[in-house]
Amino acid sequence: MQRIATTRCAAPRWAGMHGTPDMVVDSGSSDPDLAAETDTGVGNYFVANYPPFSQWSKGGVPEAMAALDRPGDPGTDLGLYFHIPFCRKRCHFCYFRVYTDRNAARINDYLDAMIEEMRLYAACPVTAGRAPRFIYFGGGTPSYLSVEQLARLTAGLQRHMDWTGAEEITFECEPGTLNRRKLQAIRDFGVTRLSLGVENFDDTVLKANNRAHLSNEVHAAYTDARAVGFPQINIDLIAGMIGETDDNWQRCVRRTIELAPDSVTIYQMEVPYNTTLSQQITTEAEPVSIADWKTKRRWVDEAFKSLEDGGYHIGSAYTAVRRAPSAPFVYRDALWSGADMLGLGVASFSHVAGTHFQNEHETDPYELSLGQGRLPIHRALTMTSEQQLIRQFVLQLKLGEVHKQAFFDRFGIDVCDYFETPLAHLEAQGMMRRGAATVRLTRKGLLRIDALLPHFFEAEHRGVRYA
Repeated sequence: MQRIATTRCAAPRWAGMHGTPDMVVDSGSSDPDLAAETDTGVGNYFVANYPPFSQWSKGGVPEAMAALDRPGDPGTDLGLYFHIPFCRKRCHFCYFRVYTDRNAARINDYLDAMIEEMRLYAACPVTAGRAPRFIYFGGGTPSYLSVEQLARLTAGLQRHMDWTGAEEITFECEPGTLNRRKLQAIRDFGVTRLSLGVENFDDTVLKANNRAHLSNEVHAAYTDARAVGFPQINIDLIAGMIGETDDNWQRCVRRTIELAPDSVTIYQMEVPYNTTLSQQITTEAEPVSIADWKTKRRWVDEAFKSLEDGGYHIGSAYTAVRRAPSAPFVYRDALWSGADMLGLGVASFSHVAGTHFQNEHETDPYELSLGQGRLPIHRALTMTSEQQLIRQFVLQLKLGEVHKQAFFDRFGIDVCDYFETPLAHLEAQGMMRRGAATVRLTRKGLLRIDALLPHFFEAEHRGVRYA
């Protein structure tokens, strides 16, 4: 059991920060005071990890290598993340590491590099005797790959680490890249959770945001995916895209419910730095219509209520599930509970035994490292016990409820005592309630969760650049 000394947190302050479930490019941080119902400005909001990515450094890489060189904990889940950084187009709001100009030969070179990376990880003591519980193919656009490239990649990866016993394999898709043959191939190599990046059902809104697909491709892809028989299909929506209106949002929610996906993920639109949209706003080239935070929260709240009326259960600040007992999201739940995860691919990040690390941010140095037989780790950070506690607490708050006993069992502390100052502050604002066994967010708090989380950060990490 890992125990830490109990101290009170410093007085909180508002901060909006952002990271991603796969990798971070060059984002900054802003302070959209969501309590003040502000407009959507340029900056980051979504919190994906802790400590902030900007605190990871090249000097920490030896610690990452040392973590990989130690035997792994057989009681800790292991997952694999594969970053496929290719897209047909770059969305105006996209800040991921993606490429839209790579030919088949360049893509195959990248896939071969990922296979080599898997070989190197499979030889590390940390993976010995451990089978991955979850797999995640993210992007970019994993479904951008051809059937032949998918076969090449998955066969190559599994030569070095078998995942046939994985509980969940998630695969992200852009609807316009799919057809029945490709969907059947994706299902055949074991995918259990297909995630469709729909975002909106209106062609005018999709075009305004430079999405690659149109609404007719959404319907075709969903129909084919159901016919192929994926155990779970998720639909992504974004509240507050360029040009979105009340009427449009209500139609999107109704259409989603009509399709009856197993789960729905809804994000609130933000404008990170290093996006074409942020450049447009900061240069004031032309007016951009993006809903303010008050409107986006209202839209998500309306969607959640409609989904609940349609038989869904709200499973986190971003998700609703139609069949809660049989539609889990293992990747999210395991990662937010301290699982080890190896992220393969350019700019992907990993977490192993309390150490964070991230790969090279561009394909040339990434592939060069692997060509020389070296893991392409670019920066890293080993967390203190307190940072591990904070990371797990803030990520699990996104689920809407934290169970105190789990933290006592792992860290030997009562989180209500440890975080008493920020919890009392947020409870007084109606954001959450403390009970005998849980800390539970209200709907008001759930809709603002990423603005609340920096209250729990260490003082030196509040307001710093996130990535």
